[in-house]
Amino acid sequence: MKLPDFPWDLLAPYKKSASAHPGGLVDLSIGTPVDDSPTSMQEALAASGNAPGYPLTIGSPGLRAALERWIRERFLVGHPNTECDFLPTIGSKELVGLLPTFMQAKKVLIPEIAYPTYRVGAIVAGAECVPVSDDIATWPGDADLVWINSPANPHGRTLNQTQLREIIKWSRATNTILVSDECYIEMGWESEPLSLLQVCDGDTSGILIVHSLSKSFNAAGYRAAFVAGDPALIAKIREIRKHLGLIMPAPIQQAMAAAFAQPHDLATQKERYRARREKLATALVAAGFEIAHSEAGLYLWATRGEECWATVAWAAERGILVTPGDFYGAKGANFVRVALTASDDDIARAVDRLHS
Repeated sequence: MKLPDFPWDLLAPYKKSASAHPGGLVDLSIGTPVDDSPTSMQEALAASGNAPGYPLTIGSPGLRAALERWIRERFLVGHPNTECDFLPTIGSKELVGLLPTFMQAKKVLIPEIAYPTYRVGAIVAGAECVPVSDDIATWPGDADLVWINSPANPHGRTLNQTQLREIIKWSRATNTILVSDECYIEMGWESEPLSLLQVCDGDTSGILIVHSLSKSFNAAGYRAAFVAGDPALIAKIREIRKHLGLIMPAPIQQAMAAAFAQPHDLATQKERYRARREKLATALVAAGFEIAHSEAGLYLWATRGEECWATVAWAAERGILVTPGDFYGAKGANFVRVALTASDDDIARAVDRLHS
């Protein structure tokens, strides 16, 4: 098994160049939240430090009640009797990387422009990884697992109800496990993202969704996420996780439950990102960029009509670090990904440099 180079290591020379700017580095390359985690999570974490016993793989009763309520009120309104199980996971990236192994997949389909860990997960599982376009008719029908990502990282495009229903229909016709990475679902700007659970008409068979608190609740350091959907698939994942000891620490479970009890924290953070997005998008367009998709999520997918590494170098000369689009596949070769996850001061500095 040979893993690809860790992509962000390739940015090191450009980070060094950007850091030499007289005004210092503005890092818009990685989507790492910089605002405070919610007070509710911090207080719950501090109050649960005494944890001498092993936590439950399935989640504590308090966390399970909070997750059940969140999933049903957020995604299953109108379908109260839907069979849907769930598990807390140690961040979503861990699950993305291990799910093909858990499912013993031999062929995994991923979007042609996609988060690199989908491919890495297939490699770790020893599976064939096949990037696919939007044309479902071209998808091979002998896959074991297919990833979709809406809103998508890096380009922020969302799949509408018709598209999601067509994908569900295809996955069931081909007996392919369908997994939707919905980590950015709370960050809709020009469109309202939909979950697979919202369009499956109360039938979760063959379906999983992955959700994270990292971006929506500024809790990347907590490694708090969950997977939900088909009870039979969740049972299989749960059994493997029990054997491997892949258990969310008890204090994090308490903090996660507290977060779901305070949804206004999510709304507050979204408005911060909305303001940053508007300023940064305006400055990029004024600097000659074209922004594609980007209707949701925490990134702007932008191009100057040139090879992406040339744009990375152009930005680095101005003390700004952005991510080259080819990290996400060959179709991203003329784009860069610009993250909104920077402080208001850093966004202002980036805007000034782009205008100049």
